[in-house]
Amino acid sequence: MLLAGGLQSLSLDLPTLSLVAVCIAGLLGLFLIIDWLQQRNVRALAWWGSAYLIGASAMALGTMPGPFIKLPAAVPGALTFLACGMVWNGVRLFQGRRVLPFATFIGAALWLGLAQIPGMLDSGSGEIIGALIVPVYTFFIAMELWRERRRTRYSRVAAVVVPCLHAGIFLVPLAMRAILPEGHNGAWLTVFTLETILYAVGTAFIVMLMVKDHHVHIYRTAASTDHLTGVLNRRAFFENAATLCKRQAKRGEPIAVLMFDLDHFKSINDRFGHSVGDEVLRLFARVVRASTRVNDIIGRFGGEEFIAIVPGGLDVAGKIAERVRTAFESAGAAVENHPIGATVSIGAAASHDPTISIDALIARADAALYRAKHDGRNRVVATETEIASERARLIAAARRTSPLGTAALARIPQRNRQVRSA
Repeated sequence: MLLAGGLQSLSLDLPTLSLVAVCIAGLLGLFLIIDWLQQRNVRALAWWGSAYLIGASAMALGTMPGPFIKLPAAVPGALTFLACGMVWNGVRLFQGRRVLPFATFIGAALWLGLAQIPGMLDSGSGEIIGALIVPVYTFFIAMELWRERRRTRYSRVAAVVVPCLHAGIFLVPLAMRAILPEGHNGAWLTVFTLETILYAVGTAFIVMLMVKDHHVHIYRTAASTDHLTGVLNRRAFFENAATLCKRQAKRGEPIAVLMFDLDHFKSINDRFGHSVGDEVLRLFARVVRASTRVNDIIGRFGGEEFIAIVPGGLDVAGKIAERVRTAFESAGAAVENHPIGATVSIGAAASHDPTISIDALIARADAALYRAKHDGRNRVVATETEIASERARLIAAARRTSPLGTAALARIPQRNRQVRSA
């Protein structure tokens, strides 16, 4: 009986709460629509704003004291689930994914279909079904938000925790129906209305956080990437390279630099025009991104020269370089229906010395690149210093494992050579 007495003392005026929920949802919807009018490129704002307005209309129709508008009883619920579907698709649209019309209407269609079954939504069954459908939508919204990688860590936590928390709270009415004594089952409406207010405010907070981070990402990307190829510009490359070098030095692991130069690029511009030349540059950027690893750093060094810094020694860098070379030779055979035959020359340099500077590594890789161009282009070359260093490292490693391996490695030539994929 203490529970019943506590509920009575904490009772809230449901019509007032419903009015507050309708006003908050409506104002947030108008705010998002106005924001969309100022940022037409963010179409998701229009979806979210419309969803809030539809949700506010659903609450208003469901809590109206009198028959101001005569509509079927299932309409407010259908509008609520339509709003949930629009929020979900708004998240997908914001992240560049395609809209799923079926997902937008499936909750509303399910609700209207159940309403055609006599007694299905009566005696509290409708509330139970509704309390199950809404968490399903919030779960999928949270999954979409988790797949997004552009946000900061704090935004991601908020974007996932808040919907999941709301999804859990929407299930509270089911528990209340099971544990509350007779005569107090109506208390779930108060809890549901309060949760609706919190959900509306929390979701709007997430939306604005996502839009803010989206703009920050756009500005940061514009400032750090080459506008033509999409890889890092020179300044951003050196910033990221310095961070990678420090991390490798702390781990005591080697670092390698690859210098790329597109062969006879001036001739491509002269023969086919600068638009085709630009497409060749974009093609190479796509090839090098596809042929390298996630933690490799790629930048445009200037003109037709590109650069990459990769964690690992000369053996790792050689495999990556050869993979890029062969892939570009194949992709560059024809560009925009022109028989280009584009190829790339690559110079490689690596170091196990944690004190070596990026500039020193670049100078070594540039010297190897010069040798690759001098020896006929379309090849990967490491300088004699790099080969000797790698040879000494391999011999030392072999001595720790097998004398026979040492004898075989001792026959490795100590001259400039092409680095081939293992």
